[in-house]
Amino acid sequence: MKVARLRSVIRVKKKRYKRSTPQHVAENINREFAAEKPNEKWVTDVTELKYGQSKKAYLSAIRDLYDGSIISYVLGHSNNNQLVFKTLDQATVLLKEEHPLIHSDRGFQYTSIGFKRKIDAAEMTQSMSRVGRCIDNGPMESFFGTLKCEKYYLHKYKTYEELTTA
Repeated sequence: MKVARLRSVIRVKKKRYKRSTPQHVAENINREFAAEKPNEKWVTDVTELKYGQSKKAYLSAIRDLYDGSIISYVLGHSNNNQLVFKTLDQATVLLKEEHPLIHSDRGFQYTSIGFKRKIDAAEMTQSMSRVGRCIDNGPMESFFGTLKCEKYYLHKYKTYEELTTA
């Protein structure tokens, strides 16, 4: 195929991502998704949303496992540490004397030293999913799936402002 300069249209090679070495990894503590009181257990993640021709936005959110409510969320143009840090800062401001467990996947933002410092400053316990086990962060994945099915997929968003409003 290379010699004849042919390409498969059935299975186009996926873009390879550069693997990064985590700066910090936490044990997977959160295998029980029920919480007995507010701000006991939180889950967090980032999801990608597309708008316009080929533009992307990223939604970072923190969900309380007590009642499923979204504690904080931030929509941004880049999937970076600042997006996740801002989401965490919004959430920790709401805490009084609570020190919740916060569970995430092993994304580069959550394994960064900066995120670990913020968790330690808030006296929170960090938990991370096992490698390749998205079910470990099931409640957050489920929320994003429902949000996309019930709102996002039903409309084509032309601008970032339109997406933000929705």
